[in-house]
Amino acid sequence: MEDVENAGYINADFICVKALEEGVSIIGMTRGKETKFHHIEKLSRGEVLIAQFTENTSAIKIKGKAKIFTRHGELESGE
Repeated sequence: MEDVENAGYINADFICVKALEEGVSIIGMTRGKETKFHHIEKLSRGEVLIAQFTENTSAIKIKGKAKIFTRHGELESGE
């Protein structure tokens, strides 16, 4: 039985973030009239997070030194 509520997100765009230092913050931001934070994750050095863009998540903010992998390529945040 298919999960109808989440079926539209199976092929949705995502990013992969690998923390290169302790305490990297990943912040999900909402869609709509006002942009707000809706979810925050803290990563320890070496941890990886895979985040998906959804109906609620229109942007992802990354604070700290991390390597970010997307379908468009790879980049690094932080100093």
